[in-house]
Amino acid sequence: MQVTETVEITGHLMDSGLLSRVLDDIRGYGGEYTLDKFDLGYDKDDPSTVRMTVGAEDEESLQRLLMRIQTKGANLVDPGTPEITEVSQDGVFPDGFYSTTNLPTSVRLGGHWVTVQNPEMDCGLLVEGDPESGTVRTIPMSEVRAGMRIITSAQGVRVTPPIVTSTEDGFGFMESDVSSEKPQRVLVKQVADGMREAKANGQKVLWVGGPGIVHTGAAPAMVAIVEAGYVDVLFAGNALATHDIESSLYGTSLGVDLARGRGVEHGHEHHIRAINTIRKAGSIAAAVEQGVLTSGVMHALVRQGKSFVLVGSVRDDGPLPDVYTDVLEGQRAMRAELDGVGYCLMAATMLHSVATGNILPASIPLTCVDINPATVTKLADRGSSQARGIVTDVGLFIEHLARELSPSYADMK
Repeated sequence: MQVTETVEITGHLMDSGLLSRVLDDIRGYGGEYTLDKFDLGYDKDDPSTVRMTVGAEDEESLQRLLMRIQTKGANLVDPGTPEITEVSQDGVFPDGFYSTTNLPTSVRLGGHWVTVQNPEMDCGLLVEGDPESGTVRTIPMSEVRAGMRIITSAQGVRVTPPIVTSTEDGFGFMESDVSSEKPQRVLVKQVADGMREAKANGQKVLWVGGPGIVHTGAAPAMVAIVEAGYVDVLFAGNALATHDIESSLYGTSLGVDLARGRGVEHGHEHHIRAINTIRKAGSIAAAVEQGVLTSGVMHALVRQGKSFVLVGSVRDDGPLPDVYTDVLEGQRAMRAELDGVGYCLMAATMLHSVATGNILPASIPLTCVDINPATVTKLADRGSSQARGIVTDVGLFIEHLARELSPSYADMK
């Protein structure tokens, strides 16, 4: 190994498996390591500290390795100062750019640590203002412009990993972050408590929803949750809004009568006619104001003055006039709504859940509910370390959640 750096990591390194994962990353990136210091915590609640020298064949490989293990809290003992490179081409990061995580990150400027604004994974670190006293924020690749200054080293960067608490013993039955057989009443209450805590702290509750909310008959329950004040922002696609509006106008979802559970004559036309009706009105909000749209989730959001961002895909019919058809514009609109979010619930949508997980800071509690186990595990696999999954029927879950959050809905039932 020709180039080396010394790093240190502190925490519950053994019982959490964190040290093992750091060492696996070093070898996986073709590096080597030497343990220089190992202070093992005496009591179970005492943190351990490991200092090690890591090396690679060249500086570029070492920088990539350091960036990787920083995501687990292995920071440089001598942080140094960051290398800052000017962007030469719109939409292209400089070579060796620092690839971010969604964990709390700081950059050393002018001898002091500056907190990175809006931490987000898979972005660059943009230095704005004076390089000695300016600010740093994440920036997606599509937004960079020639002349911007981007950090291109692991030096001068520090990442703070989440605190992993140890369990009382070495074996925990049914304690994974993905729940499928735990008591649903307990899970619903935990989600409701998370939402209540966010609201008590003056924060917003973000929902990410798919059309399954409507297909399963849970739209009335979600309306009650909106009216109770626990949906401040909704991220969705064309489908959820379309089928919610179809339900309001025709009583069907994808042509299926929601009261009887079977298809109706000409029902296959209802969703496209619903889209046409809203396009004629000009927008969803205009349809509500004109008295064309009188019920449903989208109606409740408009009436309650809440925000929604609908981002489309190549599968969409229409689409509705409120849908962003440019995905980059849609991403910008989603990012613009994240300020002040304190809790996020994702229900019945894989693609929008992953997209939202990619732009959320790790500090925001995140719960994903879906009948498909692959959906609720994909978020964690994609890097959303704060994600918790619940495998269950979305319709029943939202129904129970409405009873927990909305006393009037509970009384009706």
